[in-house]
Order: sequence, then structure tokens, then C-alpha cells
Amino acid sequence: MQTSVTFKNLDPSETLKSYVRDKLDRFDKFLYNPAIATVVLSVEKFRHIAEINIKGDRLSVNGREETNDMYSAIDLVLDKLDKQIKKNKQKNRTRKSRSKPMIKDAIAEDATLLHAPDEVTKHIKVNNIEYKPMDVEEAIMQMDIVSNSFLVFTNAKTDRVNVLYRCKDGDYGLIQPVS
Repeated sequence: MQTSVTFKNLDPSETLKSYVRDKLDRFDKFLYNPAIATVVLSVEKFRHIAEINIKGDRLSVNGREETNDMYSAIDLVLDKLDKQIKKNKQKNRTRKSRSKPMIKDAIAEDATLLHAPDEVTKHIKVNNIEYKPMDVEEAIMQMDIVSNSFLVFTNAKTDRVNVLYRCKDGDYGLIQPVS
């Protein structure tokens, strides 16, 4: 990690610089790309202030802490930054795990593969639906209330996804998966 240490109202000390650099090296395991750390150590009357800004890996974290001792201020601000970086990385992991390829994209790819390039492809409309556990009788009542042509639900008895559809003659059909 590229680190720049600035001192305000404080004599520059090589021991403080090396202490900060050693402590900042622990963040390299969280960051995939090189990062830049800007450290400002200052003293105002009896307060020792440590400010650290880390930028890199599409991440920008800032921390500021003041105590009566410079080393404890550095440790406290580094703990704050540690929490921020871990929280941000966890948020990115959950976003990536939720962004699975959509069915619409897969169907569109399959449709383009099936047709020759000179043919006109039809657009496919994809609706995402929620389904809940219920009995077949309850599903029939739901279809009568909503007046849809089909209903996707989880069969409460078999715990599998079923599709109930309305036939042209007014009767109902049920599609059940077989294992």
C-alpha cells in the first residue's frame, strides 16, 4: 500500500511513520488492487488526532480519531477503518451473489442461437412471480379470485413447485414435477 504520512504541529518521527505503515499493511489482504493511504497526524493542545483516508479498489474509507496518546489514536482509527472495509467487502459479496444471470438473458441467448441471423427474432417478455405454499383447492380459489390463466405455487403436501392452469373448456389442469 502506498502511504503518505503528514505531520501537523508535531515533529516528524520515523518511528510514528513506520508504526503507521506496519499497521496499514494489514489492509492489503482485503484490497485486491494497490491502494493509496493518506495519513495526517496532528496535535492540538492536548489532543492527538489521527486521520486516515484509504482510496483504491473502488473503495474510499475515511477515519478520524482523537485521544491523549498518538499511538492509541492511530490504533482506534485503524479499527474504524477495518470495520468499514470489512462491511464494504461483505456488501459487495452479497451484491455479487444476488446478481446471477437472469432468465431473460439466457432465453434471449437461446433464441438468438436457434434462429439464423437473417431471420427476425421475436422478443420474449419475462415476468417474475412469487409463489407460496398452498393446497390444490386453495390454488383453485386463488385462480378464481385473480382470474389468471395459470398459477404457480408450492404444493403444501409434496413441497414441490406446481402449476395450475385453466383449460379452454373451463376445467383446471395441474402440472407436477416427477422425481
